[in-house]
Amino acid sequence: MKKWMILGLVLSLSVLAAAQKVDVSLLKGMKVRSIGPAGMSGRVTSIDVVLSDPDIIYVGTASGGLWRSESGGISWTPLFDKQPVQSIGAVAIDQKNPDVIWAGTGEGNPRNSQTSGAGIFKSINGGKDWKLMGLKKTKTIHRIIIHRDNPDIVYVASLGSAWGPNTDRGVFRTVDGGKTWKRILYINNKTGAADLVVDPTNPNKLIAAMWEYGRKPWTFNSGGKGSGIHVSFDGGDTWEKRTDKQGLPKGELGRIGLAIAPSMPNIVYALVESKKLALYKSTDGGFKWSKVSDKNVGNRPFYYADIYVDPKNENRIYNLWSYTTLSEDGGKTFKQLLNYGNGVHPDHHAFWIHPEDPNYLINGNDGGLNISRDRGKNWRFIENLPLGQFYHINMDMDQPYNIYGGMQDNGSWRGPAYIWQRGGIRNSHWQELLFGDGFDVVPNPKNSRKGYAMYQGGTLHSYDMETGRNQYIQPIDNGDVKLRFNWNAGIAQDPFDDCGVYFGSQFLHKSTDCGQSWEVISPDLTTNDSTKQEQAKSGGLTIDATQAENYTTIISISPSPLNKDLVWVGTDDGKVQITRDGGKTWINLFGRFVRGAPPGSWIAQISASAYREDEAFVVINNYRRNDWNPYIYRVTEYGKIWVQIVDAGDVSGHALSFVQDPVESKLMFVGAENGLYFSIDGGAVWNKWRDDYPSVSTMDLKIHPREGDLIIGTFGRAVYVLDDLRPLRELAQSRAEILKNPFHVFESPTAVLAEYKSVGGVRFTAQAHFKGANRVRHGRISFYIKELKKDDESSAGSEQAKDDEDKDEDDKKDKDDGKVKVEILNSAGDTVRTYKMKPDTGLNRISWNLRLDGVRYPTWDKPKEDEDLPSGRLALPGDYKIILTYGEHSGSTMMKIVADPRENVPVEDLKAKADLYDDWLRVVTAATNAFDRMKKMKKTVSSVNGRLENVEDTLKKEIKKEGKAITRKADEIMGKYMLAKDFIGYDHVTYRLMDYLVTSADYINSGKLKPSKTALNYFDFAKKEVQKVLDEVTALTDKEWAAYKEKVEKMDFPIFKDFDSIEIKK
Repeated sequence: MKKWMILGLVLSLSVLAAAQKVDVSLLKGMKVRSIGPAGMSGRVTSIDVVLSDPDIIYVGTASGGLWRSESGGISWTPLFDKQPVQSIGAVAIDQKNPDVIWAGTGEGNPRNSQTSGAGIFKSINGGKDWKLMGLKKTKTIHRIIIHRDNPDIVYVASLGSAWGPNTDRGVFRTVDGGKTWKRILYINNKTGAADLVVDPTNPNKLIAAMWEYGRKPWTFNSGGKGSGIHVSFDGGDTWEKRTDKQGLPKGELGRIGLAIAPSMPNIVYALVESKKLALYKSTDGGFKWSKVSDKNVGNRPFYYADIYVDPKNENRIYNLWSYTTLSEDGGKTFKQLLNYGNGVHPDHHAFWIHPEDPNYLINGNDGGLNISRDRGKNWRFIENLPLGQFYHINMDMDQPYNIYGGMQDNGSWRGPAYIWQRGGIRNSHWQELLFGDGFDVVPNPKNSRKGYAMYQGGTLHSYDMETGRNQYIQPIDNGDVKLRFNWNAGIAQDPFDDCGVYFGSQFLHKSTDCGQSWEVISPDLTTNDSTKQEQAKSGGLTIDATQAENYTTIISISPSPLNKDLVWVGTDDGKVQITRDGGKTWINLFGRFVRGAPPGSWIAQISASAYREDEAFVVINNYRRNDWNPYIYRVTEYGKIWVQIVDAGDVSGHALSFVQDPVESKLMFVGAENGLYFSIDGGAVWNKWRDDYPSVSTMDLKIHPREGDLIIGTFGRAVYVLDDLRPLRELAQSRAEILKNPFHVFESPTAVLAEYKSVGGVRFTAQAHFKGANRVRHGRISFYIKELKKDDESSAGSEQAKDDEDKDEDDKKDKDDGKVKVEILNSAGDTVRTYKMKPDTGLNRISWNLRLDGVRYPTWDKPKEDEDLPSGRLALPGDYKIILTYGEHSGSTMMKIVADPRENVPVEDLKAKADLYDDWLRVVTAATNAFDRMKKMKKTVSSVNGRLENVEDTLKKEIKKEGKAITRKADEIMGKYMLAKDFIGYDHVTYRLMDYLVTSADYINSGKLKPSKTALNYFDFAKKEVQKVLDEVTALTDKEWAAYKEKVEKMDFPIFKDFDSIEIKK
């Protein structure tokens, strides 16, 4: 139940009565589109490969789920989309039964943007289906080890929560295939298992690295008394700790990475964080240790602590950190194998070496996946894994419009929401604007070529997309107070000034000249707690001051679109501030009015209302202090009233983003840590979006004001788009009463007569290229069916996303029963297009290809029963009525068709082209009628011959002779149309009548300007050629056929039908 935050207020009965839970399965016709990008990919955390078939690769990602390739990395399938979380910390294959896969959730590299998990999952059919096997509260699983001889024994290393103490951490073991678990190594509630390795020759010998660590919003600490190396010789029943007495460093330790040399298991390596990071080595299986080197062994041990040993060479070590470095001498020296200059993304976290072929390497990093078959000399980047971790999403008003956003460690980019091109949205459609860790991107409202982008710590630039120019424009200190900018600093466009922009440090800065100068328009709006401003000391044993822990800063800014002087501001330390006079005075709202959310919570997002000046929506999360509950409030009366509209019972995980529809106020969307949610009743009830959208961290949401699309920025799966929210708007307006109706037709969006060109670069892409889903071409029609007719349920469900010209053969074989009939009427009320579609229960989406009814070409085959007419010419711009009929139910909507905005074609030219095309249709109709007549003649002759058994021989011979002559003449004429049906070969040299007709159509349909002189001349030529054939058919009909018919009819064979005259209609 929702909680009113003002004492004494309760939910009214009217609000409760209006609450609407939606059966989302009824909305399956509305599908989100994954548009990428994949060229920047995202963080890969774990890799395993089926040794019996190394083309089968499993890849776990930080927040984008688990993926499988069966082609050695050419194509990929997501396996985890229907599971409750998408953060994968470890994946392990049972090599004796490769259909058994274990996936541990929760990324094991606890940076500030870490995504947490929800336990360990198991699949017994290669990842098709999964079952949660327990350990739900561990939050982070970094290693899984399957017992070599008994697959029911599995070990799990859990780091636990990065954001606070919990007891569900350490090393766990199951001996019954995951039914039950026992924690077999535990130190304290701040220490987790950072690594776990097993002796390949002795499955009962385990070595674990325990790590005491912890995060707070303003600092990170690696190291403590709980850290250390522990060894077990009895499968984890008992453990022995190794200390400085065995050669490890004295004092507190931090994170430790472990590796056993497969070819010589007595050699064990440990990358140990202490006062100085160093590589240690044991040559007696982990009893005694000695330092090998502290040179060039890493830089950020909390984030990079993975080392791997070549399975055939105990002295060859791969060390993963910002670079991947290689040692050939047992760790004494390292050289760079992967650095910034060789085209592979830095920041490495996952590695796999084929145990029998060490030349086969797979590397996972912050930018995705790379594969080498020559031991690292050359690498192939996997460019079709869309794993981008977007912090923010934005849009412009171009047509097609563009989407903007910045990704964790992968820069800031712009790409199209859809394209007027064939071949899908490619990586090449995306343009980088700025590198680094990308955050919010703000395009100029009137000139999308320009805008603002930043990387970490508020490093703000203005950009020119065309030239690539970037200008550094971050506000500067005034000399007295050092500015503090968050890792993900707040920025916002002024709705009233194209060159106005707001930017947040601890102060609110405003520019009115596109960032060339700045004015401070607020006091310090944070708590200014100096004890939480010591980021230079962050890191613990190893200083790690990347600005990721910058604190007491502004992170959300929302100017009112209704009042130029009203601005809402949120901070990372729990302040919500408002000014109503352009920054002259400010009021701190959070401490004065809000109840429920803990003080000091993270004000992730504020959205000023487009409906009421006094209203805003505030997204708060507090997971950085180990509180995983969601908090979203509707704030009214300029902050005096706070109503919690999202709490722990509504969504899975903490809240990240919110958007209210600009057309229907009751329609709202929430992005949570584990999925997308929507409400059609103003936030009284929330519904999780369907399975076509994974339970991914949904970081930001926007609704395009012109097109009505929901734009979804995810932290792990790049960008999704839900096209055209009109059906959801109508559901909200009707309080879902529409769903009670047997049949309903929704409003249709404007359709554009856009020309489509081929995508540049590669035409035949095979499977390795990424192709983001493009918007369905042409005009969209949405309708709802409550229940299918019983006879139709078994054959429903395959048509929603198809153009009317693309229906499959099964559909064409169906009878009228069970189909939705679509009729298109022009402004004069004439029916210009009719076709039928097979529907499904619930919301259906189909498309009209914006073409009128055409005619059938001459063909050897008989048109199939109930087959729709093929498409004809394009409709002219204007308003069209669409009538849908399903059984006894019908409904209608209007569709506006507009011209391609890139073209300026006079209406007179379009009409002239349409008139010529209509003339061409009449010619084709006449030609088809003549062809069909000859087919009927031949069929009649054959039928007559079959009835001549009892006819006198002389007459029989005469009739057969005349029939044979008619057939021969008909074949001769039909041969002028096209090649014989049984022709084998390839003839594109000899022109026939069909070639003339098709070529004439090409001339007419090419472009949109009035028909060219060439088009007119060729049409006249084709028309004359058709007329020649018509004359031959008429002559055959009037002479040979008439005589034949007269003779046969005397025998009282009632098989003839009179033929109408064949002519080209005027």
